[in-house]
Amino acid sequence: MRRVVITGMAGISPIGSNWLQVESSLHAGKNAIIAMEDWITIDGLDTQLGAPVPDYVVPEHFTRKRRRSMGRVALMAVTAAEVALEEAGLLNDPEIRSGNTGVAFGSSSGSPPAVMEFGRMLFERSTEGLNATSYVRMMGHTTCVNIGVYFGLTGRVISTSTACTAGSQGIGYAYEAIRFGKQDIMIAGGSEELCASQAAVFDTLYATSTKNDTPGNTPRPFDENRDGLVLGEGACALILEEREHALARGANILAEVAGFATNSDGVHITRPNPATMGRCIQGALDDAGVPAAEIGYVCAHGTATEFGDVAESNATSDVMGVGKPISSLKSYMGHTLGACGALEAWISIEMMNNDWYAPTINLAQLDARCGDLDYIVKDGREMQHEYVMSNNFAFGGINTSLVFQRVS
Repeated sequence: MRRVVITGMAGISPIGSNWLQVESSLHAGKNAIIAMEDWITIDGLDTQLGAPVPDYVVPEHFTRKRRRSMGRVALMAVTAAEVALEEAGLLNDPEIRSGNTGVAFGSSSGSPPAVMEFGRMLFERSTEGLNATSYVRMMGHTTCVNIGVYFGLTGRVISTSTACTAGSQGIGYAYEAIRFGKQDIMIAGGSEELCASQAAVFDTLYATSTKNDTPGNTPRPFDENRDGLVLGEGACALILEEREHALARGANILAEVAGFATNSDGVHITRPNPATMGRCIQGALDDAGVPAAEIGYVCAHGTATEFGDVAESNATSDVMGVGKPISSLKSYMGHTLGACGALEAWISIEMMNNDWYAPTINLAQLDARCGDLDYIVKDGREMQHEYVMSNNFAFGGINTSLVFQRVS
């Protein structure tokens, strides 16, 4: 069985668009949640909180012709992919256009402004405002298709439009494509752009935080005083490569993808099932061939919703055992939906390689119903581990678990 390594990583997030920025934000212990002023006028929308990327600028070399098929969600995806390819030393390598390189990338949806163009047509009974790229910007696979076209990829295109597991499934399916000999290189990850329409989805489920006057105090994953999630945005791309291929070209290997599993609850669209979540976590361990005791840290999905926090933490403790170190990065950058699995994988790997793990901020009083785990708080934790795990869970009962291994 072929081994799969990571040779490039790049992210765009509310707390930074390179590791030094992200690391500084994590050590500062402050989140990127702000009041979204343009949401205040939306009648019936209870939450006014979000975590936008504050500094994203479309690269100057993205010509108007090349970016016309991209909404913000795809622009951030392509930008992250370009930086990751550059780090991997593959940006201008002919091999990425040879058929040996593919893409597995996703988002919860396409670009909301493009959706609005079609909505306006239905309400106003006019096609004014629609153009030849409206659908391409709106479609669910806009991120992976735009990455493929921009870089001239002729390998596999795998769209993972699976809500909160889009990014982690992108990594997992890319890993499997390489592991089973279908590709040598894959661009993997996820992206999402922030929009009030997405906040309204969770608002109607009474799942959003309404601490509108104190944005720095929310979200509160695993805390008994949590009041819901906050949405964010961003993008992250990882370059996965067959290990011998990477070694042969002298690539710098950042980590190894040791295991992956995904399954579905098959019970309820929005309420998680701890039993199948646990089977997914165990599946990733089995795929990696390592016992739970070898995993030094778990990056939780940790959305700060009541059912999610309780189900996830109990599933994790049931499989991983009592006292496993865990924290939620969503306490810093909100729930970035299709991007979260990739962003959290990237940050987990960086923390593993730097021997320091960020705490869950705003966790003051653990919900007694949560699993018996070691919830990292306050100043974070210095630890040295060979393996870390990153878990994500999505609407539809879609579960994913990834295991990453340190490279000596």
